[in-house]
Amino acid sequence: MLTEENTDQNELTPQDEPASEQTPVPEGPQTPPELYRLATAVDKVRDEIGKVVVGQHEFVELLIAALFAGGHVLVEGVPGIAKTLTAKLLAQSLAVDFSRIQFTPDLMPSDVLGTTVFNLNNSEFSFNAGPIFSNIVLIDEVNRSPAKTQAALFEVMEEHQVTVDGTTHPMGFPFFVIATQNPVEQEGTYKLPEAQLDRFIVKINIDYPSLSEEQTILRRFRSDFRMKQQENIQAVLDSAAIKDCRSIVENIFIKDELLDYIAAIVHETRQNGDLFLGASPRASLAIMKMAKAVAAINGRNFVTPDDIQEVAYPVLNHRIILTPEREMEGYATRDVIEEIIKKIGVPR
Repeated sequence: MLTEENTDQNELTPQDEPASEQTPVPEGPQTPPELYRLATAVDKVRDEIGKVVVGQHEFVELLIAALFAGGHVLVEGVPGIAKTLTAKLLAQSLAVDFSRIQFTPDLMPSDVLGTTVFNLNNSEFSFNAGPIFSNIVLIDEVNRSPAKTQAALFEVMEEHQVTVDGTTHPMGFPFFVIATQNPVEQEGTYKLPEAQLDRFIVKINIDYPSLSEEQTILRRFRSDFRMKQQENIQAVLDSAAIKDCRSIVENIFIKDELLDYIAAIVHETRQNGDLFLGASPRASLAIMKMAKAVAAINGRNFVTPDDIQEVAYPVLNHRIILTPEREMEGYATRDVIEEIIKKIGVPR
């Protein structure tokens, strides 16, 4: 934990302030100390983001859960609903490197990954790292670049390394990609290939704020046109703290019956008559990881069926494809996923 009072950066230390309303995890004999450390970390990140962003609680929770689960996030929503802002504030609340890449139609793979150049001083080739070499990478409008540039992300997102001219360059820890795309403005965009979509652990669909939230937004920024409140965001977690949280999530208990439950849900996507393409085993692993992360964030050292059902839609919605008939009838992927969850018996 990065705080002025803390002298040990190797693990998260419970602070004196109470946990936030979103994660009411009291310290006591019923709460394992590692879960209290994680809940305190989550509360601090939420509090920092909440200094600027109004609402978006589910968005923020899924971002944090994906970070702790070791995955990447695709965010889809109309312009102006704080997709990019929230991602930047998350990075600002973490004491790690951050870079932003604006995808455009003329962006080349070397503009993202880096390139090898000849150094005249020593007559040797050297590698100039691109902006992908960072801890938190925000890719804005990821569907603006053609397939060649999008394909440059395949290796780095899955294997956390970049291979240029036969030389492999590993990424640092953590490596977390947040990509945004606009669902309504399709001119000048390129559809993401299924292989790339599958590398995002979740796809988060962001909607408009409620009336009360929009009123709060106007009141908060009526005398702050340039959103100077962003300058008040403090870094509250470092890379060691993030690694500690990932270790906690990894050790959350999930019984065999729930693993079978996850497998049954994903398997049904491959047998469902409403779907042209089902989910892969990578989706099963993603549900398990995200369910563990959500359980830990909610103060439990075990996974419940509710955790699995909660993460099923964000994990699966970008991995499945409706049949043309169902698409023409106005079906949505959420409808099919909900039907599958109702159909599969919940373990007792």
